[in-house]
Amino acid sequence: MTETMRAITYYGDHDVRFEERPKPQIIDPTDAIVRVTKTTICGTDLGIYKGKNPEIEATALEKTGEWNGRILGHEGIGIVEQVGDSVTNIKVGDKVIISCISRCGSCDNCQKQLYAHCRNGGGWIMGYMIDGTQAEYVRTPFADNSLYKLPEDLNEDVAVFLSDALPTGHEIGVQRGQVAPGKDVLIVGAGPVGMGALLTAQFYSPASIIVADMNENRLEMAKAMGATHVVNPAKEDLQAVIAEVTAGRGVDTAIEAVGLPATWDMCAASVKEGGNVAVVGVHGKPVEMELQKLWIRNLTITTGLVSANTTGMLLKAVQNTAVPIENLATHHFTWDEFEKAWDVFINADEHKSMKVIIDAA
Repeated sequence: MTETMRAITYYGDHDVRFEERPKPQIIDPTDAIVRVTKTTICGTDLGIYKGKNPEIEATALEKTGEWNGRILGHEGIGIVEQVGDSVTNIKVGDKVIISCISRCGSCDNCQKQLYAHCRNGGGWIMGYMIDGTQAEYVRTPFADNSLYKLPEDLNEDVAVFLSDALPTGHEIGVQRGQVAPGKDVLIVGAGPVGMGALLTAQFYSPASIIVADMNENRLEMAKAMGATHVVNPAKEDLQAVIAEVTAGRGVDTAIEAVGLPATWDMCAASVKEGGNVAVVGVHGKPVEMELQKLWIRNLTITTGLVSANTTGMLLKAVQNTAVPIENLATHHFTWDEFEKAWDVFINADEHKSMKVIIDAA
């Protein structure tokens, strides 16, 4: 049996390679080794590719004194090949969903379900501080807490989105935005995370879901996936549409799913008194928050990194819904088509791509 595997490895700014890497080994007794059957390329991977996370290399050099690249990826499903001596809930042969967040389950933050900030070496580490899922095999820390058994009857294209895309949109957008029955919701940004918010918001039966984006193809997808209204702010007056839908009041919840000052401004201007602005987009630049105008409207503004504390609930919800979650997967590739997969994801507008899945051959 070969001791190597194929993997997608980040070496630095705009330097990602498809290469042979050593297979991962059990390090801690709470680890499992999973043979990956499906993984994805995520917007976070794209940010790393563009050099936005130099701390990856810096941390590796600080800890080990050497830099051998980082296997990307934090979304995936697969089959358990090996488990550590302390793993009790997961066994060899189990089909599993790999959470993007690893958690010890015992530290003070984990006790509060703030798994993103696990203090015992967990949190968002996969494809970031440790090697990730864009490989034929992956080591998953804290396997009992960070793997979910995959039901046989669940569409695997849906299952892979339970790693990150759906929990992120749900927890940071829908839950923190307090989406509820009869509420009016605005989602600015119809990329994968915005779509994750759109899909999971429908579990709460809001009165309306307005999706704003400047990509007409993505607006068409949003409409097909459950948006009640779609708006291209480059062609239409967003505030006029919101006023028409909400009888001039503004939305109850605005979910910012892009990460730009302009999209923050759109959301802040769209919410009625007592409403919520939930920031899901990853911001790389400061925004101007006009507190002198916002405080008097009694707004609640939230941000956050997904903790994947609702993955179990979402796993049950997606098995009993007609919401077309599988439509997030617009393109499928095999490992041998790695370069094409990345090209399609990087040039999403040209290829009309949303989520790109890489399947085991």
